[in-house]
Amino acid sequence: MIALSDKKPLTFDEFVEWYPEDSEHRYELRRGVVIEMPKPRGKHSEIAGFLIKQLNNIIDRQASPYFIPRECLVKLLDNTGYEPDVAVVDRSLLTEEPRWESSSILENGRSLRLVVEVVSTNWRDDYLVKMADYESLGIQEYWIVDYLGIGGRRYIGNPKQPTLTVCTLVEGEYELQQFRGSDRLLSPTFPNLEWTTAQMFAASSSVE
Repeated sequence: MIALSDKKPLTFDEFVEWYPEDSEHRYELRRGVVIEMPKPRGKHSEIAGFLIKQLNNIIDRQASPYFIPRECLVKLLDNTGYEPDVAVVDRSLLTEEPRWESSSILENGRSLRLVVEVVSTNWRDDYLVKMADYESLGIQEYWIVDYLGIGGRRYIGNPKQPTLTVCTLVEGEYELQQFRGSDRLLSPTFPNLEWTTAQMFAASSSVE
């Protein structure tokens, strides 16, 4: 992750206009500062792919009005924009998203049923900054997939171990629940999940 500090602070609209097409990197905007995010590789990419595949299967079985876009940009306050690893969008609410058709931008927290970030190196971004920002936008459910077990001890305990944290919005604040090993994941958005955190961290393709 690299902050492009030689650039002047940008507004969100300036960032969208500046964003280079066909780049080998992803970019996010944090309080007006452009952050270069390397594209996911290796285990990070495997886990994100596993989640997209399994969640799409569940969406199909449930005939839910949800879909997972190939990519999207979430607009937050203070000239901030994130590109989540996985986003589950409620298609029935896209009429409230004026920028979706032209720019794949989402700015209404209700449109996002679930956002997932897979932790790679800078765990503070996902546990501190993004958690607060997604909470303030009113996103109902947020997963932090810490397959390396590198998050702060106040979040994943001691000794550290691979942990998936489910953040559920209750009266405007996230309530956190951790899942590890053979724990079956519990999700308000997808109550019929049948796979464990161990299967997710292994990016197992055998889960149906």
